[in-house]
Amino acid sequence: MLEAVHLTRRFSGMTVVGDVSFAIRPSEVLGYLGPNGAGKTTTVKMLTGLLEPSSGAVRFGGRDIAADLVAYRRHVGYVPEEPYLYPFLSGLEYLQLVGRLREVPARVLDPKIDALLELFGLGFDAEQAIGAYSKGMKQKVLICASLLHDPDVLIFDEPLSGLDVTTAMVFRHLVRLLAERGKAILYSSHVLEAVERVCSRVIVLHRGRVAADDSVARLRDLMAQDSLEGVFAELVLREDPEQVARDIAEVAARRA
Repeated sequence: MLEAVHLTRRFSGMTVVGDVSFAIRPSEVLGYLGPNGAGKTTTVKMLTGLLEPSSGAVRFGGRDIAADLVAYRRHVGYVPEEPYLYPFLSGLEYLQLVGRLREVPARVLDPKIDALLELFGLGFDAEQAIGAYSKGMKQKVLICASLLHDPDVLIFDEPLSGLDVTTAMVFRHLVRLLAERGKAILYSSHVLEAVERVCSRVIVLHRGRVAADDSVARLRDLMAQDSLEGVFAELVLREDPEQVARDIAEVAARRA
């Protein structure tokens, strides 16, 4: 089980994430929602050990991950929001590098890489430099890399970014299957429809603090809404989105 325990992170005296606590259990997909600047990615970076909390802790298996970050990261697969990859490496070379760093045996690694590249439609481009890849192709490489060592915990930060419709559908099915196989999954996203389809539970973050934490169905009932989008709007939006859109259109149409 992965736990966030009173996580707080401050930058230059400003609290970006404030006293956030939750747990993700095996076979659970936890959706992590919030508007831009709510603190989602900062939370993700603390959960992966890339950012140290100002206070609070991240625990895995009951143990603070700070006690041995190297050991903890062996259990984690991570797809970041931005695809920072080595542009001079090919997709194949990058995955080989990641697999070796993860200490995956060569007899397992090589056929696994070949299979994943083919299944994600990258077989033809496997030996092409990543610098020539589209954003969606880079995202596929990151997803492949996160799965190479068969981790217990998967953390996805905007995983559908740049993906085509078909791959996005495949990915949603993949998330469900991984959960069925006992993985604990955090799914941070702005795509409410995707979260609603794959997540068993949802946390809504607003200005760095938890505004709601419950199942999608219960949140709908509590907020008297028929969709997760309606729940989200009720919890964090302070203005009518349709009216804001009208105002933007009016401003855009001004000529004098």
